[in-house]
Amino acid sequence: MKLILGVLSNGMILVFFISALVASFAVSYVIWQQALKKRSRKIVSEAEAEAEVIRKEKILQAKERFLQLKAEHEKVINEKNNRVAQAETRIRQKELTLSQKIEEAQRKKNEADAIRENLTSQLDLLEKKTDELSKMHKQQIDQLETISGLSPEEAKNQLIESLKEEAKSDAISYVNEILDEAKMTANKEAKRIVVQTIQRVAAETAIENAVTVFHIESDEMKGRIIGREGRNIRALEAATGVEIIVDDTPEAIVLSAFDPVRREVARLSLHQLVTDGRIHPARIEEMVEKTRKQVEEEILEIGKRTAIDLGIHGLHPELIRLIGKMKYRSSYGQNLLMHSREVANLCSIMAAELGLNPKLARRAGLLHDIGKVPDDEPELPHAILGMKIAEKFKEKPEVCNAIGAHHDETEMTTLIAPIVQVCDAISGARPGARREVVESYIKRLKELESLALQYPGVTKTYAIQAGRELRVIVGAEKVTDKDAEGLSFDIARKIQNEMTYPGQIKITVIRETRAVNYAK
Repeated sequence: MKLILGVLSNGMILVFFISALVASFAVSYVIWQQALKKRSRKIVSEAEAEAEVIRKEKILQAKERFLQLKAEHEKVINEKNNRVAQAETRIRQKELTLSQKIEEAQRKKNEADAIRENLTSQLDLLEKKTDELSKMHKQQIDQLETISGLSPEEAKNQLIESLKEEAKSDAISYVNEILDEAKMTANKEAKRIVVQTIQRVAAETAIENAVTVFHIESDEMKGRIIGREGRNIRALEAATGVEIIVDDTPEAIVLSAFDPVRREVARLSLHQLVTDGRIHPARIEEMVEKTRKQVEEEILEIGKRTAIDLGIHGLHPELIRLIGKMKYRSSYGQNLLMHSREVANLCSIMAAELGLNPKLARRAGLLHDIGKVPDDEPELPHAILGMKIAEKFKEKPEVCNAIGAHHDETEMTTLIAPIVQVCDAISGARPGARREVVESYIKRLKELESLALQYPGVTKTYAIQAGRELRVIVGAEKVTDKDAEGLSFDIARKIQNEMTYPGQIKITVIRETRAVNYAK
């Protein structure tokens, strides 16, 4: 019983506890719901307040944007209105100007109509006067024919004949006066032109020589140039055809040859060899060949520069090369290039004084001695040869005739020809400009070389020591040692029989055998 009562009391306590717990939960839920409702209402009110603020800000921004767009729109409208107003102003001005022009044109048209009517009336009056004059003229002619008894044609012929006779007599007297005056003044005027031309061209009168002095830094270099047993100097003389004189003159070597081209090649080759320091026969031949090409290039450059300096254009390249070669030629001791330049300038000045073409005269003056420098030098007078060369390279007939006629080898057909002849004489007649002995000396040496070059097997000939020695170089495959002795004798005999020369001439025949191979 007690046990049952105890169990019941415990169940009631448990039920009571559960009921209390449920009641507390219900109360808590109710309180939580009320608190949640209050929080929700607060959040909603805050959200509504924030939304109202945002709405007001957006409205303000929209109003500001509207005001800005309105101001921009008004600005654009004002600019358009201004442009329209300006356009209207311009149109009104154009309309006003146009109306004025229309009024001016109408006024001029009215004036022109009035002038045309006036001219028409005057023309009618003129036609009437012309008819009246024609009738009066015809009546006068009829009266003159009746009085003179001549027809109009006969009267005209008599008048023409009388005028012819009168004009002829007046012309004859006038021509005689001009001729007398020309005879009195021609000599004086010619002298004035020549003297003035000479005065306006100043030229050097240096005489060409036949030696060149090559300066070296020390006398020790002389031994290296001579080489062992003289092999270097022999190789250099054989390659260049120049006699090299090494004497007691301190720091100097003399190069002697009548041909300036040979001397220049020898000088430049020796300069290159001394600068390089390697001096032996193979190097000497290589350097001489290279220097010859350099001299050829320099000749072309000299020709081009001369043509440019004188203002002469359109020359054939071969003529330019021949002009460059003039630097290494002399005419009676006078440098040929300097002489030709001087003649060109003299011809230009004299042609200008006489009213002729100065450019054509300058061209003919430069080319007048071109026949002295060809490579082959045939047996023709240099004037004729120069004329043929100029014709070959399409020079003008006036230039060709002036070249051929400047020594009277051909007839002069233009006025430029006597000008070239006179200017050539002026240039050569300057005191100290020429020396006849040098020209004859060079001619004798060239004849000496040409005589020996005619023999078979001879490749090169060099006249050295002022023509006292002739070195003849022969091919080893064509001439034997025994033949070389006979060749030397034959050349000496021919020189004795055909040439005139002072003293004696030594003939040296050089025969050399070389074997060359290359290791590859």
